[in-house]
Order: sequence, then C-alpha cells, then structure tokens
Amino acid sequence: MAFRFFVQPAVAIYFACRDGIQDARKRKPAFFWALFVSSGHRFELLCEAWRSAGRVFLMAIVIDLVYQMFVLRGFRPVQGVFVGVLLALLPYLVLRGPINRIASLMKIRAS
Repeated sequence: MAFRFFVQPAVAIYFACRDGIQDARKRKPAFFWALFVSSGHRFELLCEAWRSAGRVFLMAIVIDLVYQMFVLRGFRPVQGVFVGVLLALLPYLVLRGPINRIASLMKIRAS
C-alpha cells in the first residue's frame, strides 16, 4: 500500500519541477498566483493549467489503477480519483509556483 504514497507524489514533484523551471525560463509569473491576478489571460492560463495538471492527474490515476489491479485485485475508480487528487494534483499545484520563484531567483543570481 505504501507504493502509491511514494510514487504518485514523486511523479507530481517531478512534473512540478519541470514545469516550474520552464515557466521561469519563459519569465512567466507563479502558476497558481497568475490565475487570480491576470484577468486578461485567465482563459489561456486555465487551458494551460488543464493541460499540465491534467497530465499529472491522468498519470496518477493510471498508477493507482495499476496498483489496484495487482494489489487489491479489482478496480475502484472513485478511490483512484480521490487518491489522484490528494497525492498528485495537490502537490503539483502547490509546488509549481514556488519552484518557479526559486528557479527565477537562482537565474537572477547566476546572471
């Protein structure tokens, strides 16, 4: 049972780091903060959020369904969605912005 509690957050952290660093390279504002502040680009940001966070969410559901198939010997889709939101989507959304900020600060200090 501990498998998904380590793998899903690790995958979410990997994607958050990757996307946060890409945002810093493109000089984009912090991901979650920009949704509330940038009213003119909100639809574009929501589309980007759906693409990036949706990919993490789908990966978490796939990992959880594989886990359920081998360990629990059945499928529990509601449990998969709940675990995907809790263990993957939430860490991704929380970490992407701060990673962007840290990468931006490191980039500023390096130059």
